[in-house]
Formats: sequence, structure tokens, C-alpha cells
Amino acid sequence: MKYIIAGTGPAGVIAAETLRKTDPRGSILMVGEEPEPPYARMAIPYVLTGGIGEDGTYLRKTPGHYKDRGIRVLHDRVTKVSPRKREVTLAGGGTKPYDRLLVATGASAVKPPVPGLNLPGVHHCWTLEDARNIARLAQPGARVVLMGVGFIGCIILESLLSRGVRLTVVELAERMAPLMMNGTAAALLHGWCRNKGVTIKTGTGVTGIEKHGDALKVHLSRGRSVPADLVVVATGVKSNTGFLKGSGVKITGGVRVDEHMRSSVDDIYAAGDAACGKDFSGGWMVHAIQPTAAEHGRIAALNMAGRDAAYQGSLIMNVLDTAGLISTSFGHWQGVKGGDFAESLDKARYRYTRLAFDGEYLAGALILGRTDHVGVVRGLIQTRLPLGVWKRKLMDDPNRVMEAYLACASNPSAA
Repeated sequence: MKYIIAGTGPAGVIAAETLRKTDPRGSILMVGEEPEPPYARMAIPYVLTGGIGEDGTYLRKTPGHYKDRGIRVLHDRVTKVSPRKREVTLAGGGTKPYDRLLVATGASAVKPPVPGLNLPGVHHCWTLEDARNIARLAQPGARVVLMGVGFIGCIILESLLSRGVRLTVVELAERMAPLMMNGTAAALLHGWCRNKGVTIKTGTGVTGIEKHGDALKVHLSRGRSVPADLVVVATGVKSNTGFLKGSGVKITGGVRVDEHMRSSVDDIYAAGDAACGKDFSGGWMVHAIQPTAAEHGRIAALNMAGRDAAYQGSLIMNVLDTAGLISTSFGHWQGVKGGDFAESLDKARYRYTRLAFDGEYLAGALILGRTDHVGVVRGLIQTRLPLGVWKRKLMDDPNRVMEAYLACASNPSAA
């Protein structure tokens, strides 16, 4: 059996290792376009903070790990897939045949249509090469403009502050982390970052960037232009699926897969940020976090090797450390139709808890400034444990989640 894995991120690596355990004699080829060993993008901010070296991002650190397992890693890029011929075309030339193909190509940074983004000193923060460029320019005292402060932007914000730069954040939405937080939570985050010395401009877009002496000038849709020694672009990511054009593979944001991670075309599977997979609540989505990618890769590989494994669905989950303020969101924190909410706010301590209910079940949660019992909250959502009388108690005080979990889990009939 010939297996090709397009992509060398967490989904691809886990898939390759699972394939080898499941099919000891199969041929396994991983194709990744970056020159480094397979690595985790989510570790890049820690390179910028100095917490780890570049090798700390590598998914497997033992020399010869892939070779010892008969997994070939090819530094190239798949540019076309031909299901009829069962082969892929490579950017470096030539084709490779497959019996089973896994699309684990991840995502790439979105480049908005803003004049000047190609200038020296403007960088995304998505690859190790990006990190090298940012580290070179983000010296103490440097003027840095961060475009976008969603989930990824908040992570980058943390690493930039650690380098002692003078930071200005420009966000087109009216609040920070708009897809992860409501207005109350975002206001706390805004105040927290402002108190850390960050200049924050929400409801503002970048209209252009131009060279200005030895530096850059960032033009804004509102207010005066901002000088910068470095501009970091964090305006979102998109699934890498363009090479599948003409293959017949159905794309809905990412490759649409069933519960076995199979695409709409025979013997082509998808995993990770390139896949639109099953959501815990029963829908389908591209869920771009590493734990989901790893589980996608494992389930896909088992099915590629002839096993019957079903994916149960990923829980929408975000965990952020923004300049020391921890924030988490799980499930349908915005609420469900006809559902109830409970909130607790302590502005002085930057603490906020919002619980969303679906009948007698906990459907989602948004928490700032607290790390205690976060695992319990996640467990209540994933297990759909009936809350019974504890729903009313949590409506009165949403911080009693541990008591609710212990009571309902130990004696469900008394809940």
C-alpha cells in the first residue's frame, strides 16, 4: 500500500506514525514545502519570547525518528491531485503515485488587499522564517504595529510585548478577539493590554503602508498614520486547498470530510486545518487547533489503513494567555436558541465568567482571569451531564461549577 501525506504538521506526523503502527509494510511519504523538520506552528511565539529555540518547535526531536520508522519526508509541495491516475504532481517536478492520500496541508496566513504589504519590514507570523525576520526587527524600543488581534493576534501580542517593543494594535472589528469574546470580555482584555502599555485602535483598518525614511508609515482608516519599524500581519488564516482544484474533492472552507475523515473522492482523506470536519455539537467546521489536528490525523490514518474508526467531533475551544491574562472559551459560549445565560463580573480583578445553557445542559462557557475549574467546565460541556437543580444554582452563581460537577457526576438522580 502506498500512502502519501501532503503536509508535515501535527496532523501529518500523527497520521504517518499511526499508519506505520497499523500497516508495518506500507510505503509512507510525507510531503512538506518548508525546509525545516516537521514542526508545530503554535510553538513559534515561544521562539520569539526566547522560551525555546527553533528546535523546540520540532514535533519529534530524536535524530532519525522518521527514517527509523520507514517514513520518508520530502521537502516539496503538492501542486495537483489526479484521482483518476491516483497520483500527485510536485512543485519540484514529477509525480508520485498513491493508493491512499491524506490532505494535511494546514492553513496559510491571509494577506489582505492593503497596498504596501510587500515592503521590507512587513511580515506575517506563521512560519519559522517569519519568526526569524520578526526577531531581527522586534528589538527593545522598536515601534511595532500589529494588524489584527483575533486569536492568533493575541498570541503574537504576548510574544511581542516580551521583547520590549512599543506596540500599537490595529483591529478592524469593534473589539479585540471578536470571534472568541463578547463585548464585556473584550473590554476587560482591552483595559488589561492598555495597562501594559499597548496602544489599541479597534474599529480601525490599515489602508496602506509606505516607506518613510528608514522606517514605515502605516495609514489608518481612522486617525493619524502610525510610524513603525516593523509591521506584523495577523489578519486570519485560510485552509490550503487550492491544489485540489479540478480533483472533484468537495471544499467547504476546508476539505469536507465524513466521520471517518474521508473526502468526497475515493481514497482521499483530510485532517487538521485543511479539513472541514465534524463538530461536537453536530455541525461541521474547520477547527484550527493542534489537538483537533492530531486526532484528525490519527482517525484518518486508521481508516486509510483499513480500520473502522469514527471521529466523535471536536469541541470548539480557545485558550489564550495575553500578557498574563488567561482567557478560555468552550463550546457555544455565545448561546443557543432559546437558551439561558449566567454571568459573573469582577472588573477590578479582571475576572469574568459567562455560562451558556441548553435546557438543563451546559452548552458553552467564556472565562477570563481564572484557570481553576476550567477542565471541569469543559467536562460538563462534553459529557452533557444533566444539571437538574444545579442549573438554577449556577444561574445564581456561575462560579460554583466544581460543586455542580461533583454533585451531578456522583449522584445524577439527585441533580
